Amino acid sequence: MSYDLVRGMNDLLPEEVAWWRLVEETIRDVARRYNYREIRFPIVEYTDLFTRGIGEATEVVTKQMFTFPDQKGRSLSLRPEGTASVARAYLTHGLQTTAPFQKLLYLGPMFRYEKPQKGRYRQFHQYGIEAIGSLDPSLDAEVIAFAWTLMTDLGLGGLSLRLNSIGCEQDRAPYHAALRAHFADSIGAMCDNCRRRYDDNPLRILDCKEETCRPFIGTAPGPVEHLCEECAAHFAEVQALLDRLGLDYTIDPHLVRGLDYYTRTVFELISDDLGSQDSLLGGGRYDGLIESVGGPETPGVGFAGGLERLVIVLQERGTALDPERVDLFIASIGDNGRRLAFELTEKLRSAGLAVEIDHRARTLRKQLALANQLTARHLLVLGEDEVASGTAKLKEMDSGEERDVRLDSEVLAAELADDRRGSE
Repeated sequence: MSYDLVRGMNDLLPEEVAWWRLVEETIRDVARRYNYREIRFPIVEYTDLFTRGIGEATEVVTKQMFTFPDQKGRSLSLRPEGTASVARAYLTHGLQTTAPFQKLLYLGPMFRYEKPQKGRYRQFHQYGIEAIGSLDPSLDAEVIAFAWTLMTDLGLGGLSLRLNSIGCEQDRAPYHAALRAHFADSIGAMCDNCRRRYDDNPLRILDCKEETCRPFIGTAPGPVEHLCEECAAHFAEVQALLDRLGLDYTIDPHLVRGLDYYTRTVFELISDDLGSQDSLLGGGRYDGLIESVGGPETPGVGFAGGLERLVIVLQERGTALDPERVDLFIASIGDNGRRLAFELTEKLRSAGLAVEIDHRARTLRKQLALANQLTARHLLVLGEDEVASGTAKLKEMDSGEERDVRLDSEVLAAELADDRRGSE
C-alpha cells in the first residue's frame, strides 16, 4: 500500500530546508537586533480564542479553521494564525502584570482549510512579531522597519509598502454608515460574501477579491476620511517617522486586512514576483484584541508573513545560496582503513567539525565522487599504509594542495578549524 500526501500538505526535502534555514536564521538575527524575543505556543487552542479574537464573521473562522471536539466535547482548533495565541500566552502567564511591555517573535506551522495554490498550503508556516503594551506611533514604525530590514537583509529589493489607518472603535459606526450608503445601490450585484458583510461588517467588503465586486469597491470612501482627531494624529506621526527613515510607502485607502482585531495602522509589504497574490507580509495595530479575549485594555502592533512565499521569492529572484559543505570527507581502503576512518570521524564531530564517510563499503572511485558531491572542503584517504604510519595526505579540495598530517584527532581538528576560519 502506498500513501499520498494529504491535500494541502507539503514535504520539505533537505535541499529545500537549506532555503528555510537561511530565512529562519535571518529572521532571528533581525529579531536579535531589534530586541524581539522568541515565544513558542501550542498548535492546538480552544476554538473560542479564535472566534472571539479574530472575529466570528471573518472567513478564517467561518470557512478555514480545522476544528474538532476533544474527548470531553470541548471545541478545539488548529491555530490558523499566531497573534491570538500570543495574546492568550500573554494573559496565561500574567505578563500583563509582571512585564506588560513585550516584544515577541514567533515561527511555526499554521493551518487553514482553503484551496492550495502557489506558496499557500493548508499547513503553512508563518513568522511574525508582536509588540505589546504601548500606543506610541514609534512602535508602529519600528514594526514596519523590522519588516523592511528583514527583506533587505535577505537581498530583496524593489519592494513597496501599502499603508492605511482604519481608526479605532469609535470611528467604526460613522464609517460603517458611510460604506452602507455607498454600497446601497450596488450590493445586489455583488457576491454572496459581500451581501452578508453589508449587514454584519461592511468594512470587510473592502477585502473582497472578486472581480465583480472590485469596481464598486474602487470608488468606496476610505477609513482615513472618518478618523477621529486622535487616530488622525497617530497616523500622521507614523508617516512622519517612516519619512525620517526614508521608507517609501503608498496610502491605500481600501487596505483593511482580513481579521477583525485590527485597529488604526494596517500595512502590507508586497512583491510583484508573486503575481496576483503579491503580499509578502502584513500586519498592523490590534489595540482591542487582548481585551476581547479576557484581558485588560492593552495595545499591540505586529505583522506576520508566510515562510513558503518568502522562499519562493528568493528562489525565483535567483538569490545565491551557499552550499552546505562538510569540513572533511574521509575515504578508506580495507577493513583497518574503514575502522580508523570511523573512529576519527566521531572524534572530529565531537570537536565541532562536519565530517562524513561512505557507509556502503564502495570503491575508492565512488567514495571520491561522493566527496565531490558533498563539496567537502578537505579529503583524507586512509589505507593500510596510512594506518601503519599514522600519517596521511590532507587535500584541500578547492585548490588541490596537499600536505602531510598526523592521524591524531586533536591535531586534525586544529588544522581543519584554522582552514575553515581562513576561508570565511
